[in-house]
Amino acid sequence: MPFALIGFFLGLSTSNLLFGVGQWNIHGYRYQDNDQGFQLTKFLLVILCMIFARSAAMAFNRYLDRKWDALNPRTSIREIPKGIITPKNALVFTIVNCVLFIITTWFINRTCFFLSPVALAVVLGYSYTKRFTPLCHLILGLGLSLAPIGAYLAVTGVFHWLPILFSFAVLFWVSGFDIIYALQDVEFDQSQNLYSIPAWLGKEKALRVSEILHLLSAACVVAAGRFGHFGILYWIGVLVFIGCLVYQHTIVKPNDLRRVNIAFMTMNGIASVVFAIFVIADLFTN
Repeated sequence: MPFALIGFFLGLSTSNLLFGVGQWNIHGYRYQDNDQGFQLTKFLLVILCMIFARSAAMAFNRYLDRKWDALNPRTSIREIPKGIITPKNALVFTIVNCVLFIITTWFINRTCFFLSPVALAVVLGYSYTKRFTPLCHLILGLGLSLAPIGAYLAVTGVFHWLPILFSFAVLFWVSGFDIIYALQDVEFDQSQNLYSIPAWLGKEKALRVSEILHLLSAACVVAAGRFGHFGILYWIGVLVFIGCLVYQHTIVKPNDLRRVNIAFMTMNGIASVVFAIFVIADLFTN
């Protein structure tokens, strides 16, 4: 969600719609009275798309993995194995959210509408990948990396290299921390012939791969800042983001996974939210 907001406000900025009603911006554009309504409507539609896509992806993952979730002690407390939600209801919930996602994109613009099945194919298709490739972490990263591009397209209707750089940052960032999360299930994945980088390479080498991916993510946000001509607030956000990535790798060791949830949940939440705040603040001030 935070990177989707970066894409949205970046789209407003490049479309000369960021500064408010009744003002002249540096490009000589005069804002009309309906500009604020346009911004608010687009913003709400983008938020709804994020909610529907994420809800569909998570529900479908729970539906598809219900057999393994029930066998894995770590995931056996989830709703479907515990009987709180039936598999049928989870599938219906997935379909409803997919339909709502596509309908919402129709009200954004034609580009988003025509690309909506592609986005759903990626975010839903991830749930199959653990069955045949250890690169499943990259597919998850790819699904979430669509957020900044999609939000930018919602505002502008066109592609641009800068949101694509942010999308690459998300791809490498998510892939890296998903590898850390998968360290918890190495033995189970191996016993069930499921694929992951930790199950394939072992915990130590998997952490090295995660470090490389996070290094690439850091390089992408630095490149975006350099080529996007951002100001000081952006670079403060970059320092926080990179600092959180580094900290994750200091608290998780191959033989000590006690703080995986801190790395996976807490630090990644802080990294993305704080980074987004500084990026958006920079767009308003720079």
